[in-house]
Amino acid sequence: MNPANQRASHARALTPAMAALVERMARAARPPLYTLTPQQARVAYEKGANVLEVPQPALDRVEDLRLPARDGYALPARLYAPAAPAAPAQGRQGTQTLPAPQQTPLPWLLYLHGGGFTVGSIASHDTLCRVLAAQAGCAVVSLDYRLAPEHKFPVAVNDAWDAYAYLAQRGAAFGLDPSRIAVGGDSAGGTLAAVTAIAARDAAMPLALQCLFYPGTAPNSHARSHHRLAHAPVLDEALIGWFFHHYLRNDADRQDWRFAPLMADDLEGVAPAWIGLAEIDPMVDDGVAYADRLRAVGVPVDLEIYRGVTHEFIKMGRAIPEARQAQADAARALRKAFKIAEK
Repeated sequence: MNPANQRASHARALTPAMAALVERMARAARPPLYTLTPQQARVAYEKGANVLEVPQPALDRVEDLRLPARDGYALPARLYAPAAPAAPAQGRQGTQTLPAPQQTPLPWLLYLHGGGFTVGSIASHDTLCRVLAAQAGCAVVSLDYRLAPEHKFPVAVNDAWDAYAYLAQRGAAFGLDPSRIAVGGDSAGGTLAAVTAIAARDAAMPLALQCLFYPGTAPNSHARSHHRLAHAPVLDEALIGWFFHHYLRNDADRQDWRFAPLMADDLEGVAPAWIGLAEIDPMVDDGVAYADRLRAVGVPVDLEIYRGVTHEFIKMGRAIPEARQAQADAARALRKAFKIAEK
């Protein structure tokens, strides 16, 4: 099928709301990210990152942190938290190092943003992290891991692990429960979350859930969905190739499980997974394949495929009902993993 016919086929498969949004994007005629430099792409991505988000819920704490990486770099992070169960709301916003001493520790999610390891930031995923914190009743720590091409594979992997390990060991100082931890992310961030879950298993460190929105899991684009949806809206094969060109050092990196968790020798014993996929996404089959591999070794998996929506839909809650549903589903999975009563 030629690209024009493929795009027409994709349009028919979209929900009415998603189709209307894709049409608006086409009319805007913005240059594809893969035609820009990484620096230009970051600016373009940030400009549109929160346009379609739901209103930001109020939270008790929003605090900027710095977490140590293995090479001495101070990783920027932001902690979002609702009121702790045993403490009244403080109404504090700003930059803090430590919470109020009387605060009851909260379960927490380390969140790793998407963006092909090349774009994205704490700011681009600010609203999503606020929503997850408010709906799940847990703290969320969003990490600004270092981006390619300035920092190629495996720097982002190491940054994610360093943040998780540091907070797992010392998070009580920030009001975080060291026994109730989850890791999550979307797209490239979902890949980093899945890899962190494997590493946590290997290190015998606590992890209650891996919460993955349309993660990249495969070493290549051989799955049928990559061919069937090569010209899908929002994320296509040209953009995937551009991202990986900037992130990977060489072709051998593709076979490394830290890039493609499907390549891990053994997945037995990793944390249970909640996986939310978009139907009209080149990477949808990769996510299904990862869920199948986890299930095959006895890992509990809750897999949801949201019909008629594209990659990146999770950040389109103002326009796409499926985004709001996926956010609620992920929050419910976090509450279950953390043994927090439903609201």
